[in-house]
Amino acid sequence: MAHPRKRPSLAVLLYTGVMVTLGGYFTFAAVQGEYGLFRRLQIEAELSDLQAVSGKLDDELGVLRNKTMRLSDGYLDLDLLDEQARDILGYLRSDEIVIR
Repeated sequence: MAHPRKRPSLAVLLYTGVMVTLGGYFTFAAVQGEYGLFRRLQIEAELSDLQAVSGKLDDELGVLRNKTMRLSDGYLDLDLLDEQARDILGYLRSDEIVIR
């Protein structure tokens, strides 16, 4: 004999629907939300780009600090001073010829 199938009650269907909806919402938020997986990957990519820029700026800062120290009163590099005067001010000696 075949047993008649019982339909699930409305409370079970409602509970299942709410749980599936909440599960879908939290899954969506975990992947695409403000603090989700995609945002984390984007932030990590931005972090690596900014770290590369920071490294370049640190190198440039080191060069500028070196030049500043070499042009300071306590330590004067005459070759650098001569180079800067020629480059920025256009100074030449009387026995030099400029070819452009």
